[in-house]
Amino acid sequence: MEQIRVCTYDGPGAQPVIRNVPWPKIPKQAALIKVGACGVCGTDLHILKGHWPKQLPWPFTLGHEIGGVLVEVGSEFKEDFMSKPLGVGSKVMIPPLMPCGHCYYCIHYPESANKCLTPVYYGRYLGFDKAPHLWGGWAEYVYVDLEMLPGTKIYKLPDDMSLRLGALSEPLTSCIRAFNRASRAGGFTWGDSVVIQGSGPIGILAVAAAQEMGAGRVICVGAPETPRLKLARKFGAEATVNIEEVTTPEARIKKVRDIVGGFGADLVMDCSGHPSAGPEGIEMLRDGGTYVEMGQFTDAGSIETSWHRICTKDVNVLGSWGFTGNDLPLGVDMLYRTRDKYPWLEMQTLYPFSEEGIGRAVADAMAMKTVKSTIVPWPELAG
Repeated sequence: MEQIRVCTYDGPGAQPVIRNVPWPKIPKQAALIKVGACGVCGTDLHILKGHWPKQLPWPFTLGHEIGGVLVEVGSEFKEDFMSKPLGVGSKVMIPPLMPCGHCYYCIHYPESANKCLTPVYYGRYLGFDKAPHLWGGWAEYVYVDLEMLPGTKIYKLPDDMSLRLGALSEPLTSCIRAFNRASRAGGFTWGDSVVIQGSGPIGILAVAAAQEMGAGRVICVGAPETPRLKLARKFGAEATVNIEEVTTPEARIKKVRDIVGGFGADLVMDCSGHPSAGPEGIEMLRDGGTYVEMGQFTDAGSIETSWHRICTKDVNVLGSWGFTGNDLPLGVDMLYRTRDKYPWLEMQTLYPFSEEGIGRAVADAMAMKTVKSTIVPWPELAG
């Protein structure tokens, strides 16, 4: 029987190990996805650093930014979450979060199903020991089963969409949802000045999302200049502030205020993953502005701040955690519609599916040598 290769980690700080598992039987509501591309997310890096605040089922397969193609489907596996027809050869992506569908939040607040009380995550909460062992994107194939895990969502990608582009739809949707959170709270409107803290993949995607959603001026604060800040400007950031050159919070706050005008920005969004961004970003805001925290997906530590500043500045402070099922088409549509407008694929540095390749992808991402390390098990599929 044909074997499938899967990458696993035994715990924080461990090295990647590729294991072989048998080709699974595909029940009537299941399917097998051949992975064309899967990104290395900042969450993956934090998990490998030991920052995830909950117990994890080591060993397991990381990777949840998946673009792939269906190679085998069950007899009742016929459409995606938006009722688009699916079959062998369909290009798809799956978001990592699978809400249970029957807890308090899923039933009473479906728009907050991202806060499901008993969620299952691809690339996180499904251990390698659970058959058929194909539960993360750092693998040659991913298994989905709507009967076993009914919260699973599958989304059809356009037939002519690159799977590398499709792999960006999950992180981009998180950015879109964060701006929509601000918009619904009355804190983001057409023409607003926006500061993005962080120039990693989420920060770069947020620069594009801000513009597509109506921002006026967009400034990106981060490092290093190459490749990250340089790419932020290619994506449309009017100006960048290099934290390696402007080394104190006070100097960075002044620099941003000088760029957007002395009163500060209308909206600041943290995409950095560094806790210290919060107090600094609040001071980049004008009074009455909006701060959106969407970059602290893992517990990277606490900070010291003064609630007096939140009160006296009269600001909105919003958290944004991932997205819900209905948000995902917004990310797919934006990528497809603007596929020739932004240099999307320049974000990605490609790595082969091998222990050495995956190890380099992770190490280079941690060292900020890349913007989006991307693992390509089947290069001919990636596009």
